[in-house]
Amino acid sequence: MPDVTIAEMVRNGTMSAEMAAVIWAAVDERVSFLTAAIPRFAGKTTTSNAALALRSPDVPLTWIDGTREQTDELQKHPIGGYLAVAEFEQAPMAGYIWGEPVRRVFQTLQAGYSLQAVLHASSVDEAIEMVVRGNGVTDEECSAFKLVLYIERFGSYGDYTRRLVDLYEVTRVEDAKPVGQSLFRWQRDSDRSEKLAEPQQWGKGADDLARRAEVFMALAQSGRTSPEDVAAALDAFRAAATR
Repeated sequence: MPDVTIAEMVRNGTMSAEMAAVIWAAVDERVSFLTAAIPRFAGKTTTSNAALALRSPDVPLTWIDGTREQTDELQKHPIGGYLAVAEFEQAPMAGYIWGEPVRRVFQTLQAGYSLQAVLHASSVDEAIEMVVRGNGVTDEECSAFKLVLYIERFGSYGDYTRRLVDLYEVTRVEDAKPVGQSLFRWQRDSDRSEKLAEPQQWGKGADDLARRAEVFMALAQSGRTSPEDVAAALDAFRAAATR
């Protein structure tokens, strides 16, 4: 589990416990998600890794760079779970991919994988458009993403805050645009996240989401936000659910 956990992000105000609960429920059901943010160092990778850490211990996680050799192997010998991309970006950085490698990653999903990726974008709409038009991914392929996390960073370097501004459920992609609904939006004036809707494509209802939110709220309020604390709380929640 990463050093900065979702519980710590609830504690420091990056997101609400209710938003964290929706993300946890999505990851539990292996929902593919995209994290977008501006500017750089807004926390998109940190948030994505913390979200992936909420998955069940028996769900594999494979970092993928879109090479033909890797995607062929993953398709021939599927192991399921999540494929994770360091970033969709045109930059000479390890794990950053663009164009044809991105298309191969999406084609690999047909073997039964879910996908997590990050990129720089100024909105949910721009993020989806960049995936489709920037990489030659079809609307149908991009519709694999069912959740988009859009983050913004405020303030100057060394003295800034991050907020999960929009948590968006994607029903489908049409003409490089997401069709769906915002589940939560951050309100700048009150520095609070407003709940707008319940997820329609994952989750076990409002009661389950409320119990998940209580887990994160309890962790955040008690300061128990370490990876070990969060892992123990997730294990206890899952154990109680099977009784």
